[in-house]
Amino acid sequence: MSGDREAEEADAARETTSAASTARPLRRDAELNRRRILQAGREVFAARGLQATLNDVAHHAALGVGTVYRKYPDKQALAEAVYAEELDEIAVLAREARDTDDAFDALADFLEKALARAAHNRGLRELMRQGSVEGAGLTRARQAITAHCEHLLARARTEGALRAGVTEADLAPIAAMIDAVMAMPAEQPSQPWRRYLVIVLDGLRAHPGQAELPDL
Repeated sequence: MSGDREAEEADAARETTSAASTARPLRRDAELNRRRILQAGREVFAARGLQATLNDVAHHAALGVGTVYRKYPDKQALAEAVYAEELDEIAVLAREARDTDDAFDALADFLEKALARAAHNRGLRELMRQGSVEGAGLTRARQAITAHCEHLLARARTEGALRAGVTEADLAPIAAMIDAVMAMPAEQPSQPWRRYLVIVLDGLRAHPGQAELPDL
């Protein structure tokens, strides 16, 4: 009888080990598919904007449409996941800028890096312009970016490098102005938005004898 019990226990152990080994590859495959869909979503939304469909993403990822829908039930869910990651990365850039000694130069460098990402990402520009995709991850990342930028503006103001009258509320309209330049058809394969960013930044920097800014 003891031998029978031992044999049964050995069989059960083998079945458990077999089930676990089967589950691990399945979990790995599911995670690989998730990352593959997210990367495809990034590339498709960047190139085509937020009007791209889940079918477009599935085709780009070389996956079945059903696989994409099992991970993300609609385009809103996928766009939220894609751009929560994107904005988290931009928030990291803003956080790193806070560690720079010169606050104004750090703010200028951050704006250039963030806008450079937007220049090559139609979906990101639409997200910034329209706010048509929402979610907890996006809200958290936006709040982090805003907090870091406000910190840099406050430091630049204290250091005397920021033009009098410039406030945190000026950043969103500035980004919108640069976005409008990005949307203009360019005759040359250059990036004219960089030219206008330099002009804007010069207007934000404190200079002797500057005129007082009108109220908002």
